[in-house]
Amino acid sequence: MIVVMTTISEDPIRRVFSHGDLIDITTTGRRTGQPRRIEIVYHVIDGRIYISGMPRADRRRSWLANVERHPQFTFHIKRGLRTDLPATARIVDDPDERRRVMRHIIETAWHGQNLEAMVAYSPLIEVTLDDAA
Repeated sequence: MIVVMTTISEDPIRRVFSHGDLIDITTTGRRTGQPRRIEIVYHVIDGRIYISGMPRADRRRSWLANVERHPQFTFHIKRGLRTDLPATARIVDDPDERRRVMRHIIETAWHGQNLEAMVAYSPLIEVTLDDAA
């Protein structure tokens, strides 16, 4: 049995969420209802967890459409503490919040990206880790 702590101030979760990293997420397919697992990067900004992606104006990401339809997903930690955490997504669509978060992502991880392109075209969700059952 895996015990999951959801406050990021507790060890060992605190260490995992002291910075962003590469993870997998499993969403529920918006049309099929089937699990869909992808590898993606998360970011920790002011104690909050965000998932984003590079800007693409040509199409919407499937994972984003999936969490829009089914906000509950699984956050798979792959490095250090290996565990699966139940989570809920909130799509960030407020322009001011998007600009603040994207600016931080550019400054800390994705140097050289165009802020306005990221604000306009990058997927962005805030992740809330759900309480353990």
